[in-house]
Amino acid sequence: MEKSLEQKLPWALLVLRVGIFIVMFVWALDKFVNPGHTAVVFEGFYGISGLSATIAAVLGATQVLLCLAFLLGLWKTITYGIILVLHGVSTLSSFPQYIDAFSNLLFFAAWPMLAACIALFLLRDYDTKLSF
Repeated sequence: MEKSLEQKLPWALLVLRVGIFIVMFVWALDKFVNPGHTAVVFEGFYGISGLSATIAAVLGATQVLLCLAFLLGLWKTITYGIILVLHGVSTLSSFPQYIDAFSNLLFFAAWPMLAACIALFLLRDYDTKLSF
C-alpha cells in the first residue's frame, strides 16, 4: 500500500466508525429516553406490537454494549457485522418511505450510512486507529 494511503486509511476508517457509532448510540439511548417511540417504531416498521418499556430497555442496554464494543473496535467481524445487519434491516424496512421521497427526505440519510457500514465492514482489518 502506498505510504500516504497507509497513513490516511486508518484515520478515515476511525471517522466512519465514530460517525456510525454516534447514530447507533443515539438510537440505543432512545430506547431508554422514549420507550414509547421504540414501541411505535417496532410496530410500524417491523410489525412487532406490544413492545413494553422493559423490553425496550433490555434492547437498549444490549445495543449500548454492542455500540461501545463497536466504538472500541472489539471483535470487528462480529460487532461490525451486527451493526451492518441492524442498520441494513432498518434501512430496508423503511422502503415505503422512499417511494414518497420528497415527503420523507430524512430517511434517505440511511443509505450513505449503510454504505459507510458496508465499507467499514469490508475494510475492518485496516481499521486500526484507536482500535483494540
